Amino acid sequence: MKARARTFLTIAVAAAVAALVVYAFWPSPAPVDAARVTLGPLQVTVDEQGETRSHDRFVIAAPVSGRLLRITLHDGDAVKEGQVVAVLAPVPLSVKEREEQEARVTAAAALNRDAEARVRHAREDYEQAQRESTRADELFKRGLVPRQQVEQAANATVTLGQELEAAQYRARSAAADLRAAQAGLLATRAAADGTATKLELRAPSTGRVLRIAETSERVVAVGTPLLTIGDLEKLEIVVEMLSSEAVKVKAGMPALLEGWGGDHPLRARVRIVEPFAFLKVSALGIEERRTNVILDFVDPPGPLGDGYRVLARVIVWSSPSALKIPISALYRCGERWCVFVAESGRARRRAVDIGERNDQEAEVLSGIKQNEIVVRHPGNELADGARIAVRGL
Repeated sequence: MKARARTFLTIAVAAAVAALVVYAFWPSPAPVDAARVTLGPLQVTVDEQGETRSHDRFVIAAPVSGRLLRITLHDGDAVKEGQVVAVLAPVPLSVKEREEQEARVTAAAALNRDAEARVRHAREDYEQAQRESTRADELFKRGLVPRQQVEQAANATVTLGQELEAAQYRARSAAADLRAAQAGLLATRAAADGTATKLELRAPSTGRVLRIAETSERVVAVGTPLLTIGDLEKLEIVVEMLSSEAVKVKAGMPALLEGWGGDHPLRARVRIVEPFAFLKVSALGIEERRTNVILDFVDPPGPLGDGYRVLARVIVWSSPSALKIPISALYRCGERWCVFVAESGRARRRAVDIGERNDQEAEVLSGIKQNEIVVRHPGNELADGARIAVRGL
């Protein structure tokens, strides 16, 4: 009996030692960061640096060559329409220079007529948009058109109204240029006759002096910019976007302005995507094709002025209730997207279909359900069925 008991005890001790050895060398679960699949709002944005500028900006240039008297205004001073902002003493011109000045008057008159025609065209488009919006409202009340068509008609009315206002300001600028060219021509003729008088340059619009290019008295050539006047009550945002990103942006899309110095983002809206792309060389020496995207403020701009930098986030897609996962949980498996799902302490590979995505989250169309747990930043050593220890929830 004692021998049998010793045998059983020996077997039990050996089994225990073997179990301890197996346990000691048994691979422990791999710790992984995890996140839960949630249902919530998701936005896709196109982000780019931009800057503010006065919507109605006028550059006052010397209409003729002459001696510019010292400008007494300073940057930021308020001016009224018609106020004298600079004084120029024309110099006598040669026959060729007088002919050139007459040609400038002719060209300014042509530009003025073109600007007036554009105003008439913009006004007709705006009035047509108003009629279309009214008809869409009536048809919607009768249940014949969807609400989306009504919203599109209303947005077109707002956009064309802004274009009409911009055309009117361009026409005012062209008329001011024509008056300046005509005054320059009269001044040069007076200088040639020996009855020269000083030429007064007046503000074409009420606003503030944004920048004075020439403050000291000196001789300037014709066309030299002297000062810039703008209305800081009407600011817009100019964003230089890559052409490959600008094609995603449409007029009327909402935008958020960040990095402007305040503690909350400002709302804005896309007015127009300019159809012309220009070449720009980046800081790394890479040639890029970029396009100007113009945004209008929805919220008051507050202390922002002309030329201030902002970060514009144009919302090109949004959903109030999208099934979403962190972008860090996705990886490529062949030609599809896959994730590792935590199930009963093990990682299970699952193929998923992805819709829209931004730099942080992605929309899941199929392959996974709400509240399931996915592994973030899966490493190459993680395999299907591997034991894992979830952390980060």
